[in-house]
Amino acid sequence: MKPLIAALLLALVAAPAMAGDVVDTSFVKAEGAHAFNVRDLVMMDRVGDPQLSPDGRYAAFGVRSTDYVANKGVNAVYVLDLAKDGQPVKVVDKGSSARWSADGRSLYFVAPVKGVAQLWRVDLGGKGGLSLAKHAVPVQVSHGVLDLGGYKLSPDGKQVLLSYEVFTDCATLACTQQRLDARAKDKASGTLYDKLFVRHWDTWADGRRNQLFVTRFDGKGQLAGEPKRLSRGIDGDVPSKPFGDEGEFGFAPDGRTVYFDVRIAGTSEPWSTNFDVYSVPADGSAAPKNLTAENKAWDAYPVASPDGKTLYYLAMKTPGFEADRFAIMALDLASGAKHEVDPQWDRSPGGLTLSADGKTLYATADDNGQHPLFAIDTASGKASQLVGEGTVGGFSLAAGKLLLTRDDLKRPADVYLAAADGSSLKQVTHFNAADLKNTAMGDAEFFTFKGWNNETVQGYVVKPADYKAGQTYPVAFIIHGGPQGAMSNGWSYRWNPQTYAGQGFAVVTVNFHGSTGYGQAFTDSISGDWGGKPLEDLKLGWKAALDKYSFLDGDRACALGASYGGYMTYWIAGVWNQPWKCLVDHDGVFDTRAMYYDTEELWFEERENGGTQYEHPENYEKFNPLNHVKDWRVPMLVIHSAKDFRIPDTQGLGAFTALQRRGIPSQLLHFPDENHWVLKPHNSVQWHDAVNAWLKQWTAKDAPKAASH
Repeated sequence: MKPLIAALLLALVAAPAMAGDVVDTSFVKAEGAHAFNVRDLVMMDRVGDPQLSPDGRYAAFGVRSTDYVANKGVNAVYVLDLAKDGQPVKVVDKGSSARWSADGRSLYFVAPVKGVAQLWRVDLGGKGGLSLAKHAVPVQVSHGVLDLGGYKLSPDGKQVLLSYEVFTDCATLACTQQRLDARAKDKASGTLYDKLFVRHWDTWADGRRNQLFVTRFDGKGQLAGEPKRLSRGIDGDVPSKPFGDEGEFGFAPDGRTVYFDVRIAGTSEPWSTNFDVYSVPADGSAAPKNLTAENKAWDAYPVASPDGKTLYYLAMKTPGFEADRFAIMALDLASGAKHEVDPQWDRSPGGLTLSADGKTLYATADDNGQHPLFAIDTASGKASQLVGEGTVGGFSLAAGKLLLTRDDLKRPADVYLAAADGSSLKQVTHFNAADLKNTAMGDAEFFTFKGWNNETVQGYVVKPADYKAGQTYPVAFIIHGGPQGAMSNGWSYRWNPQTYAGQGFAVVTVNFHGSTGYGQAFTDSISGDWGGKPLEDLKLGWKAALDKYSFLDGDRACALGASYGGYMTYWIAGVWNQPWKCLVDHDGVFDTRAMYYDTEELWFEERENGGTQYEHPENYEKFNPLNHVKDWRVPMLVIHSAKDFRIPDTQGLGAFTALQRRGIPSQLLHFPDENHWVLKPHNSVQWHDAVNAWLKQWTAKDAPKAASH
């Protein structure tokens, strides 16, 4: 065993740049065949938001490319004529959220004007079909002083719902902007709060709420005058913050009623998941009406039936539990009677889309390591898988056809077309094809084993990109976050197993108890037991993988995780550190006691720990990584970001302090401009470079052994 000082010196050699140093995140695009790497990852075109034209002939979708020099993504809108074998045509250079007009001859989209997001329209009409190559110049149709947050067109195309972030006591949009301008000029910088949230996700509260407005197009297709606020009197965000979208509001088929969901904030917002579905006349002639007041859990994503008689929506049953199963509910709008459509389907679907005849609902859901698209019969509740293997992202339905994006562990998203029953699935775009052809990736294989309580648990292994039979390889053991999430057959731009496979690592991951897609009881089982059943699954899964796959070198393995995966990394640092040569922890929970008071969404902490910390301190201490620092010994890279308000960076700083004070080889990579995720291209490259260097340093065949403590 080498002396500790030697290990520390070696750790310093690979230390990240300190203040004043320059980190080289530039690169020259690799030519020819090579193993997949982060520089391939950040430059890929990201395809999403597929929208099928009303006649089913044209596909509109968004593509985010990377301007690496400017360190940002650039959004564009493409249209593909599905009746031909041609290539997609870029119809909007800079814009997103494209939606078809009611007649299918124009696209609306959002793009900035002098730094303010506005609604635009591009007319594509031509003889015998749309004119994609020689379309009209896009026209700005909204002229508000505030950023447009989201929109939805009415079925007849004559009205539009708009979301703006406003001060709710302001009568006009201009009032909100004037107040913001006045604050910016004030030399006093303090903000006085009298309730939570004071900050959420990555943003400090300033008193504004997302509110829902409606307006009509005039004879020239413009949105003139002040829009009418439909959510007046609602102390909440429509859509919800931070990730709400247009799926949370919409018109009735006749355009006379609007439905939306919202959580009334009051003083309990941080510990409440009580969203409700509301209706309001589209002309604003009456106040919004709560349609789901009796359910104190989460009701959301309303969709009206084509005949306007039934409102479908998703509902949870357990108050305060954000990972409860979403059931599909049907509300008879005449009688007020409600019933669950799919009580026998043990999956939790996402937002709903309804067929033109009202007989079929479409939704995606996690399912045994995949994320398929399902059709749910509205009469019987029977769910049928339409598009299975891989991950279905966005999708749309029109004229008996399905348009969707799909990806998997070896392929980023592209657009696919299928019949409404999922048959005749065909890939219709091939973005990134040339680059993918030159990159070697690792093959993936799912496996199962007997985990906690002898119950079946699933995981997968990814071979290194340079895999050769008979050889052994170091291992990256990735622990997913959530904790109610899963490592599934999908492409990721953050924790992508192929970035490790391309560096010569095999990857092992386990969907431990608490993961989604294996039934709600399996998901529920982690609450109150963060360091129990999941740890046993990880141990048994690691053993099962080593027994099954001879190419895994169990003596050269590092464990990595983010969020809950970061919590588990800190936890195993004290209670299961024997197998690991190094650890990587991204935005993890180090001290569960302090986490309760530092985080923003208290409902999560209270559900997972059986109540508040001051009422049940023993629950917060039961699996607290901080209490096992005395047993830490494995070299660790800690990564945390200053704008992460979900798990504040004091958690990472505390862990790094513990490591340094104990003399354990360690590094801290801190991002002042990122949130719970690392999103900027240069930061992503720096993140991957630091992680890969750490893994290689400690899994090398001549790597130093950390001294015992």
